[in-house]
Amino acid sequence: MTRITRVGLVAKRGLDPAADILADLVDWLEARGVAPVFEIETAKLAGLPAERPVFSRDDVPRQCDLVVVLGGDGTLIGMAGRIAKAGVDVPILGVNFGSLGFLTEITLPELHDALDAALRGGAAIDTRMMLVARTTRGTQPFGELAVLNDIVLTKGAMSRIVEISVTVGEEPVTRVRADGLIVATPTGSTAYNLAAGGPIVHPAVDAMILTPIAPHTLSHRPVVISGSSEVHVRPIMGSSSELFVTFDGQTGFPLQPDDVVSIRRAPRPLRLIKAANRTYYAVLRNKLRWGDANT
Repeated sequence: MTRITRVGLVAKRGLDPAADILADLVDWLEARGVAPVFEIETAKLAGLPAERPVFSRDDVPRQCDLVVVLGGDGTLIGMAGRIAKAGVDVPILGVNFGSLGFLTEITLPELHDALDAALRGGAAIDTRMMLVARTTRGTQPFGELAVLNDIVLTKGAMSRIVEISVTVGEEPVTRVRADGLIVATPTGSTAYNLAAGGPIVHPAVDAMILTPIAPHTLSHRPVVISGSSEVHVRPIMGSSSELFVTFDGQTGFPLQPDDVVSIRRAPRPLRLIKAANRTYYAVLRNKLRWGDANT
């Protein structure tokens, strides 16, 4: 890993309990000759003086060697997309402020040890596959976005069941009649995919998951395909249909008839710093309460 001399600090918006942690991090990093790089709203949260330089969330990945995210999985997912958009290979360290996250799994008591390991080049790092989606309307491509979890096509609130055509490469796979369709990474398999009845896929597996949302026909089941595949999803819409595409639940737009959403592996994976003594299965046991007598 590249020698770390600048650490980006990004907190969940409005996370007041992070203020004291941020002040402590500034002192801790500067004592080790490392420059803290603040996102604009995070700087306000920390009460930094106005003369200290700050950056937008979009610009932070280009200004640092490591991003520390304080908050929940949603904040980390948002930064993952920005790292991919910036085209940089900056690792990310997520610190949770509530229950253990699937992604923000470093606890506050573990923060200094995890940072120290990162600065020494000894941190445990997972590489997490990301996806890139591009929508084509007519012959015009637009809206290319990278996601860590999933791309979701879902019907509008007043729509009936929608029909979606799915092609993998040049091979037609199926036409799904359902409330929508999820295309997920292994990381995203524990998000909306799991709630929709899709499988949990270990993040080391090179795969994509296609999961119908409330399919009209029970024969429509989740499918796990190669991570090297290119998936083309086309809504088949009537005059009264509404269908939206969303990217990691952070942004999205309505689709029109004959739009095609093409999804493939992103050029770079996300590098995620993990807790040294906590495995993926330990996180699953904790989050899903496996073995809990009350579940």
